[in-house]
Amino acid sequence: MTALWGLLRKEALHILRDRRTLAVLLLLPVLQVVIFGYAIRTDVEDVRLAIVDPAPDFATLRLRARLTAAHVFRVVTVLRETEPLERLFQTGTVQAALVFEPGFADDLGRGLPARLLVITDTTEPNTGVTIQNHVLSVVQSAAREMPTRAGGVQIVPQARLRFNPTAESKNLFVPGLMAFVLTIISCLMTAITLTREKETGTMEALLVSPLRPWQIIVGKVAPYLLVGFASVIGVIVEARLVFDVPLRGSVPLLLAEGLLFILVSLALGVLISARTDSQRVAMTAALLGTMLPTMILSGFIFPVESMPRVLQYLSNVVPAKWFVIIARGIMLKGTGLAYLWQETLVLSGMALVLLGAAARSFHERLE
Repeated sequence: MTALWGLLRKEALHILRDRRTLAVLLLLPVLQVVIFGYAIRTDVEDVRLAIVDPAPDFATLRLRARLTAAHVFRVVTVLRETEPLERLFQTGTVQAALVFEPGFADDLGRGLPARLLVITDTTEPNTGVTIQNHVLSVVQSAAREMPTRAGGVQIVPQARLRFNPTAESKNLFVPGLMAFVLTIISCLMTAITLTREKETGTMEALLVSPLRPWQIIVGKVAPYLLVGFASVIGVIVEARLVFDVPLRGSVPLLLAEGLLFILVSLALGVLISARTDSQRVAMTAALLGTMLPTMILSGFIFPVESMPRVLQYLSNVVPAKWFVIIARGIMLKGTGLAYLWQETLVLSGMALVLLGAAARSFHERLE
């Protein structure tokens, strides 16, 4: 018992002395509960809606007012024609569109079918179908209150699903899995490997070498860059051949974006390894700083629009969020760089900042 008590006391003192480990162990459960509690939601809120109303009348204005009063939709734009809708859907500016036919109120008054079209982006199938049902529910509710001729035909809504017309969940998860796999290979494995070398003392040999910090970083992460790039190719091939996920956009662009995301993840892994002293802390930091945000805050599984504002703002610093948008845009929408340049610019900025921070931290550790 004395030996056991001594071992317990020694381990407890070791944890208490390592303030970083203690802080991670204390904060991790709290952060997990907060993030999971607020992020894991199936509710649909703040839906970005476009309305195409060529000839506004009392009936279309009433329907538009009902949609606004539902506190689920946010009308992004009101158009007179349908041509701008394609760009709005490609860039993700809108999630749904309500298209009225000209003479909507006149058709109602004469007992003719008053038609409208509900177009929904089903890149995220569960969210898209839920949005469509919300819109149709509001339309049907408003239709029962609108006066029509006795025995006349009321509103006839039609629905169209864009980009994922069969609403298959695999088309949602497989592009997101690419970000998840690359995060594991590039960030987690890099952080653990470099930290293990510091623990075993092999990193000390670099102190007497003529190599500069950036050269050491390149030499250490280059193999993981190649492995990550091979993983991108493997996931794309598997997505097409095994899961039959569409690939409507440019394959070279998708490979280039994947390489950019790998650079960001590698830089983050090097930064974590430079700031930690043990594999345990490095693994915990990588899980907390990359794996959990990739799972929860990237839109990989749960829609970011349904999260509280604080988590929506926080998701902007998660690299996987931007890569998931890019991967789904290229694979499901056929979107090119003309629509994805902002997301690409964000990832490029993250890569530069993290690579600079990693090189500086690594240099400090060597000194």
